[in-house]
Amino acid sequence: MKILVAVKRVVDYNIKVRIKPDGSNVDIDGVKMGVNPFDENAIEEALRLKEQGIASEIVAISFGTPANQDVLRHALAMGVDRAILAETDATLQPLGVAKLLKAIVEREQPDLILLGKQAIDDDAGQVGQMLAALLDYPQATFASAVKKENNQLIVTREVDGGTETLGITLPAVVTTDLRLNDPRFVKLPNLMMARKKPIETIQVKDLDVDIAPRLKLLKVSEPPARKAGIMVADVEELLSKLRSHEGIKL
Repeated sequence: MKILVAVKRVVDYNIKVRIKPDGSNVDIDGVKMGVNPFDENAIEEALRLKEQGIASEIVAISFGTPANQDVLRHALAMGVDRAILAETDATLQPLGVAKLLKAIVEREQPDLILLGKQAIDDDAGQVGQMLAALLDYPQATFASAVKKENNQLIVTREVDGGTETLGITLPAVVTTDLRLNDPRFVKLPNLMMARKKPIETIQVKDLDVDIAPRLKLLKVSEPPARKAGIMVADVEELLSKLRSHEGIKL
């Protein structure tokens, strides 16, 4: 079984982002970047499937500028077999990414496509579903457990009321949740060796895909400041404070 894993480069999750003075977007100049955490779970699950003898090859793909090589080298250091960078300076939206992934799937012919359920920069959570629709593949989103039984992939996914277990045939698209696994720690020697590994580079324009934006970003702003909380001495004072608010009956 061949697995394709999509990897996005985002602002490191430990960093508090700043908004540009004109409110046009988030300022990422000089900010530490890294692998989208949900995509790291996808990489880890692919590696575990290979260690179980289920997967034979793992290919990582990322779309963006040459700076995206750092996340692909992280994937190589974790243990993926090959890495592909599809270069573009364009700002990609979920539908554009899904279309590009479809082109890569048609090129690589994987049996399973794994990607994070969402990216922490826009929290859209749309690419996996759009990709499955474009390919007409079965899909399982928000996966918290994955195993292969006979010719089916058994996926446990989290839903509002608890969990749901699906059996899907391959080829398929699966999006991963943080609860799926704990990504392995990447050792420095592996990172050093990954620097020497080749990364195949292709041009997005050569894929002949319409990635024109369908959405327009109007403004980015900080959330409204919350009022400071107050301390109460005991339950009686708490109840008194609550009663003083209009509409609250105790």
